[in-house]
Amino acid sequence: MGDDVAATSTRTRLVAVLGSSGGNLRSHGGDDPASLLRDVNRQLEAAGLALGEVQFVSAQASMDGVSDSTPAQLWALVDGQPQVVAEGPLGEVNAAARDRDVRLSERVRAGEIDGLILISADPTGANAATVEAAVAADLPAAGTGGTSIATAQQLGLKLVAASGTTGTTSTTRAVSYVGGLARHWKIKYKPVLGGGSSAAGAGGGGPAWRRISIRGIMVGSIPAFIALALVLAVSKIPGLSAVNEVFETLMAGLPIVVAAVAARKVSALDEVGLVAGAVTGILGAKGGVLGGLAGGVLAGLLAAWLIRWTLAHRFPATTANIVTGAVAGLLPGLLVLFVLAPVTSAVGDGVKYSIEAALAFNSIAAGALAGGVIWFAIIGGVYHSVILPLVLLEMGQKGHSFFGAIDMVSLVMVSLGITLAGVVKPRTSGERALAGSGAAVNFFFGTFVEASYPFMFGDKRVFAVAIASATVGGAMAGAFTVEASAYLPAVVAPFVATNSAGMAASMVTSLALAFTLTYLINRHHVRRNPAPTT
Repeated sequence: MGDDVAATSTRTRLVAVLGSSGGNLRSHGGDDPASLLRDVNRQLEAAGLALGEVQFVSAQASMDGVSDSTPAQLWALVDGQPQVVAEGPLGEVNAAARDRDVRLSERVRAGEIDGLILISADPTGANAATVEAAVAADLPAAGTGGTSIATAQQLGLKLVAASGTTGTTSTTRAVSYVGGLARHWKIKYKPVLGGGSSAAGAGGGGPAWRRISIRGIMVGSIPAFIALALVLAVSKIPGLSAVNEVFETLMAGLPIVVAAVAARKVSALDEVGLVAGAVTGILGAKGGVLGGLAGGVLAGLLAAWLIRWTLAHRFPATTANIVTGAVAGLLPGLLVLFVLAPVTSAVGDGVKYSIEAALAFNSIAAGALAGGVIWFAIIGGVYHSVILPLVLLEMGQKGHSFFGAIDMVSLVMVSLGITLAGVVKPRTSGERALAGSGAAVNFFFGTFVEASYPFMFGDKRVFAVAIASATVGGAMAGAFTVEASAYLPAVVAPFVATNSAGMAASMVTSLALAFTLTYLINRHHVRRNPAPTT
């Protein structure tokens, strides 16, 4: 026995994963074995452990109501990566699993496997031989799945972390498994949240505060603001004034959306973070979009800490999820409601009044300045961290935005004009296709202004055209004091604007100017550089 301990201490401990897509588990990540196993592997690596084997049966229906004919797959470890090694009716896949189970049990008896993770496993069926060998070898195991875990305990398996599945995610279950094994082996383990796992959500790994990204949060929230703009457009149709109630409801819900997106991204806990953010947003809705942003970030930070704290103190995974989602939502929400809401609301009003004051002082100059600098903002990487938040902040205050109008007039329409000129009068044979695809996205979707970059950066004159056209279009938008939204089809944008005719005139002006001047530059270039004849 002493020799076995010494051997284990000189090599990386290997952990085998046994399980299935389960009954209740199937709706909690069991239907995505690749992500589920990837989450487990990431946490094992964070603890200095390694995945030694996988024996996972995935069925295309809940295990609570399957038959031998249900389509299924068997996942195993191939060249260090979980892969499908058998596929077919569940009866055949289970037979293949039992064959591999026997081979895995031999590895357990030989001392090659140091611990087990059970994920809705079958201790008396497809995983019986390995569980029996683990009991005899006194291996530690961690797992979830009420019925299967209870059965494993009855068989004498040493469970160092056990829980049900309800309310958990693939990430939090993996943290629970590895946390239990790490405590048993007395090894240092810091859970890794975020980065590389769909179950963990977007964002990088490391401390939660490093996942705070105003740009990422605002971009993730854009669909809700676009929905608001579309409802505003519909409400202007004669006879549909009743839609105003929908508009007001959406306006009130924007802080909730921003808080939920922020908490999910910062916590990297998927549903748990999402719920925490939603609770915070509901409580702090009076603080406006900025209140939702602040509350969501705080909820995400607290959730990331709470999930580690609860699991480190041996809370069952289900309880850890519930406590994390509830407490991380309530505390920041109450803070925003009673302390921060007046401040964030005042800041939001201040931004709105500042823009209105600038327009009131000299709307043409304000529009020209905004149009002239917006290209430099997007090229310099400032757009998504400054301009876009301003657009969404304005929309959160009143449903439309001056900077939203500038975005459409001075960015999208100018890019459309430059790319259309590339379609009508291309400089080279391959330029037309490149310009055409960009122009189509600009017109039909109101985005991808970067499509004009090759033409702007390829000729300083075209770059100057872009700035000049954007400035003129912005001046016109200022003259009409028009407010609208970005990220909409060109034909829709005027209908969500506060001044449809003014918006349309501004758009057409910047489009026509960019197209005409770029067309003339392209024609001059072609004449100066005729294609070689053969």
